[in-house]
Amino acid sequence: MWTADYDDQNVFAKILRGELPSHTVYEDDKTLAIMDIMPREDGHVLVIPKAPSRNIFDIAPDDLAAVMATAQKMARAVMKAFRADGTTVQQFSEPAGGQVVFHTHVHVIPRFEGVGLKPHTGQMADNDELAANADKIRAALN
Repeated sequence: MWTADYDDQNVFAKILRGELPSHTVYEDDKTLAIMDIMPREDGHVLVIPKAPSRNIFDIAPDDLAAVMATAQKMARAVMKAFRADGTTVQQFSEPAGGQVVFHTHVHVIPRFEGVGLKPHTGQMADNDELAANADKIRAALN
């Protein structure tokens, strides 16, 4: 049985509390969509629930539904904003599944025919570039 605890000091919990900055592209009562600071493609967005949960194993079903509805909204917006050919939507749970930050989150990444994902290098993107990409996505939502 899965029993890992939620750590309220994770980076997304700190963003939700306003302790760390982020480039918000969308927010509703249950979710927040922000730019990934280490994007694998321009327009890479993360969707997080506002309620604390570690990952797919402990998120409440209504919060998971809200996250996926926002992920769908973000997929449509990044397709439009970046004239993408498709999207990749990913969710990782626990270290063996590739999870690094232990607050439930879904990656929404615009994709282009014949172009592979950039490798995850651990390098942060330029802040001005992230801000400009966030602006494009917000404009596509309107």
